[in-house]
Amino acid sequence: MAYDKFNVLTSTAVPLPLENVDTDQIIPARFLKATERKGFGDNLFRDWRYNNDGSPKENFVLNNPVYSGKILVGGKNFGSGSSREHAAWAVYDYGFRCVVSSFFADIFRNNCLNVGVLPVQVSPEFAEQLFEEIYKDPNTKIEVNLPEETITMLSTGAKETFEINSYKKQNMLNGFDDIDYLQNMKGEIEAFAAELPM
Repeated sequence: MAYDKFNVLTSTAVPLPLENVDTDQIIPARFLKATERKGFGDNLFRDWRYNNDGSPKENFVLNNPVYSGKILVGGKNFGSGSSREHAAWAVYDYGFRCVVSSFFADIFRNNCLNVGVLPVQVSPEFAEQLFEEIYKDPNTKIEVNLPEETITMLSTGAKETFEINSYKKQNMLNGFDDIDYLQNMKGEIEAFAAELPM
């Protein structure tokens, strides 16, 4: 399933400075029955966002209209716990295209890359600066430049580089998942197969 191409993203951000946010908190297990990547955003952080009667919890950041944007800035060890890919689906379906953290769980990081969410790992110091700037001014813009592998706070000019697997980087630039990548190479694969001895 193709997704939006990712090149340079400039957006405000939503701060979630909690450490060890696991995938069951991102999308509780009771919402994993669906097999399509649709509707999961409604239940992103469900138990943190809503009371038992379905009313929004006023003190949770996603219910605070002051904060918005396509970038989620999380605390250290974001996406730990079980390997459910639905967690990445929920982040994407909600509208986030980038998650920033000082450390990601490996499986969650890979699941994000497979669905078009860019996980940007920064130093703890830079993450703290991000939180400070967002809280000081919720309208502060952050630029995430995938081709150059940089993240910049436009209000201060503070910048860091991040690393991304070159294969995943090309897929994100083209909006490809793994199947799209192979389909895009169909001609090359067929040409190679035609040259093989019978």
